[in-house]
Amino acid sequence: MDAFKKLTAIAAPLPMINVDTDMIIPKLFLRTIKRTGLGANLFDEMRFDDDKKEIPDFVLNKEPYRHAQILISGDNFGCGSSREHAPWALLDFGIRCIIAPSFADIFYNNCFKNGILPIRLPQDQVETLTKQAQQTPEKEITVDLESQTITAADGQSFSFDVDPFRKHCLLNGLDDIGLTLEKGDAIESYEDSIAGKKPWLTKNAG
Repeated sequence: MDAFKKLTAIAAPLPMINVDTDMIIPKLFLRTIKRTGLGANLFDEMRFDDDKKEIPDFVLNKEPYRHAQILISGDNFGCGSSREHAPWALLDFGIRCIIAPSFADIFYNNCFKNGILPIRLPQDQVETLTKQAQQTPEKEITVDLESQTITAADGQSFSFDVDPFRKHCLLNGLDDIGLTLEKGDAIESYEDSIAGKKPWLTKNAG
C-alpha cells in the first residue's frame, strides 16, 4: 500500500448526500477480485450514458477535475452495501483523499485499509472547500496528514481529527499484511521456539 503523507492536488466537488457504494461502483462490475481496472467504471451511471459516452456535466468528466486526487462530497458518503470495490475504484481512478461531513462506517474503515484518507469536517468547512473548488477549479489544495491540516486554495487552514493508529498505518503505507510483516522477527522467533518444544506441529511444514 502506498504511504500517504502530504497531498497537493486538484479537488473535485461532488455536493451530494448519501452517495452510496452502488453509485461509486455499480454491482455490474463486482465480478473481479482485482484491485486494478475499476477506476474506468467509477461512478459509471453518472459518468456515462447508455452508449458509454461521457456525460459532459458530470464533474469527473470536466477539466481539470478529471485529474482530481481529492473528492469533496456531502453527508453519509459511502453508504449502502459494504463492497470493498468502492475504495478500490476510487483509488484506481486516482482519488487519495475524500472530504465530507460524515461517512458510512464500513466504507470509512475500508478507505484506510486501501490507502485512502477519509476526512470528516464540519458542514460549513466542507461548503467552503466545495465553493472554492467550483469557483477556482485549477487551484490545488493541500492535505497534510502529519500535521492533520487542509490548506484551501485561498490559504485558509482547517484541522481534522484522525485515529492515531490509522494515521500511523497511512503514513507508513501499512495495510493488514504490512502490519503482520512488521512482526516478522517475533513470528519467526515464535516458530523456532515451537519447533523445539512441539516438533509434531511442524514436522510436515514445507
